[in-house]
Parts: sequence; structure tokens; C-alpha cells
Amino acid sequence: MLVLSNEDVESVLTVEDCMSSLEIAYKEYADARAANRERSHTYFPVEDARHPGFHFRFKSQEGGSVSSGVWALRITSDLVGVERLANGVERRRLLPAAPGGKYVGLVFLFSMSTLEPLCVMHDSIVQKWRVGATSALGIRELAVKSPRVAGLFGSGWQAESHLHCLLRVRPSIREVRVYSPTPANRQRFAQTEGSHFPEVRIVAVDQPRDAVVGCEIVTCATAAMDPCFEGEWLEAGTHVTAITSPDGTAKRRELDDVTFDRADRIVVTAKEQILHDNQFDILGPVTRGRITMDDIVSIGDLLSGRGKGRSSEKEITVFANNTGMGLQFAAVGSRVLELAKQRGLGREVPTDWFLESTTP
Repeated sequence: MLVLSNEDVESVLTVEDCMSSLEIAYKEYADARAANRERSHTYFPVEDARHPGFHFRFKSQEGGSVSSGVWALRITSDLVGVERLANGVERRRLLPAAPGGKYVGLVFLFSMSTLEPLCVMHDSIVQKWRVGATSALGIRELAVKSPRVAGLFGSGWQAESHLHCLLRVRPSIREVRVYSPTPANRQRFAQTEGSHFPEVRIVAVDQPRDAVVGCEIVTCATAAMDPCFEGEWLEAGTHVTAITSPDGTAKRRELDDVTFDRADRIVVTAKEQILHDNQFDILGPVTRGRITMDDIVSIGDLLSGRGKGRSSEKEITVFANNTGMGLQFAAVGSRVLELAKQRGLGREVPTDWFLESTTP
């Protein structure tokens, strides 16, 4: 069995590999050639004595597909809470409480033919790019074809991947307006990313409205607890992406009710997660009688042509990247494993250590 670090993963995984692997997997899921279990968050009820307000959380998700040939189980062992920034804005935070000030997140890959464990890898690089690449597939299919200006909420890990993936699928963009609650963070982000994309003006803006008005694409890639902007600000033809929705225990959201109600088209990563987690933000237009559940389209159905996308330049479209899927980790993880083997990366441990001669 191969053990891969984040450094191994980062050295082989490209945006193109991530997007192509995920696109195949989503289409297979729509064709019943893949399987996925809804993501689960379990919170321990007692606060951590060392960190008031923070709780142990165990997260898991799993899935597999025909093309990957593997079943993936992604787990994180977290210490989770909410922090209040200096300006009063609340954000979800994970504490690096493992030995050495580190985090615990792992992806296990199992062969669906020989049953054996094939690999265990760190999860955060795969996590970073599978979210950004999924959002980019939504932008590719739903946004206007030649946008010039985009707005971006967030200045961290996920904002970085979303910016890179956004510019990959919409290279016509010449300006990105970045807002996050901490001025120093958004200014640093704009300066750093501007050096990576000298042909694009990446500018920090002082008000959330500035990252919406005049923007043909608006992307939220944050750890927000509350909506990032007001839906009334959206202009005709805008495409909106969000990566945060309620998970059944944490009532987080990036988009307000007005945004969902104004949307002419709503696409999600996984429809089954909406009800599983009671994602009331996405359910809002349904409960208010504006649309039905059948009007909400999954990314797999959109990519396979079963679901309707944008039909005019004036429509407002929303892609709610509403959950992580084990299927994503199978698709991207199997590609990482293939590339790592080609380059001789990782550490081998005896597979027989993980096999048993009696019935489980």
C-alpha cells in the first residue's frame, strides 16, 4: 500500500487532471455508474477543555466510480468552532490541535476488484483543488461566455484555488475584485495573486457591494457563517458560485434568500445532500413555492445534458457547490495514485498488514 503526503499530491495534481477526472465522475454518477454516501458530520457534545467553544468533530464521506476503479473514504478528525474577527464577523475555524500543531485529514483508496487498500494520502491538497475545479465546471457551463469582470469573496486557501480555476475556464476576465472582512488579508491576496496573473487586474475592494455590482461572475469561497452579500445587488446575467451551505449542525451559508429567489437556474453538486443536511438556503425557493425540487439540477445531470443550464444572457444562475463527495476523492485520488506511481513517489508499506484471514 502506498502512503502519499500533501507534498507528493501537490507535485503531480494539475487543475486539468482534477477537472477532467471530476467531470467523468459526475457524468458516471448521473448514469448510475458511480455511488456516493452523503457526507456526515458528527460533533462530540462536550466542549474541549483547552479551547472553550470548540468541539471534536469527525467527518466522513465515501464513494467510487467505474472509471476510477476505487472506493474512497475521506475522513477528518477535527477540532471545530466559531471565531469572531475584530470587526465582529464570525467565521468557522479548525484548530491545528494534533501533535506538532497539525491537522488530521486522510483519504483511503480501496480496490473494488481485489478489495485491498491501495493508498492512504493526505486530504488537503485534493480538498483544495476538487472544490475549485467543481466550481469551475459550474462556471464553464453556466456563466456568460466572455466575461470581463469577476467578484471574489474570500482571501484564503479556497479563494486561491477558485481564482486559478476561474481564470482557467474564463480566460477573458481582465479584472477580479476581491473582498474579505480583514483588509490586510484581502490586500495581501490581491498582491500575491496579481503577481501570478499579470494580465489580470486583481484588486482588493473595501465594500462587499463592490465585488458584486458590475461583476459578471461572483464567487464565494469563504468560511462565512452568514451571507456574503445582498441578492438585490446582482445584475442580470450574473453567475454566482457558493461553497458553503448548512450541514445539519452548523447553520452556515454564503448566499441570502434573495439570491436564491432571483436565480433563474439553480445547480448543485449533489441533490440528495440538500435534504440530508436540511440545507434551508437552497430549499428556500422550494418552501416558498417559487420552484420545485425537480427544478434544481445536479452538476452531473447538467454535464451529461439531462439538466437545463443557462438559456439567455440575462438569466441569473447559481451553482451551489453544496457538499463534498466521497466520489470526488475517488476520482481525483485514483488519478493522483496513478501519477505518483509513475514518478515513484510515496512510501510503500506491506499491504498484508491490512488483510485478515478471518471473516470481518
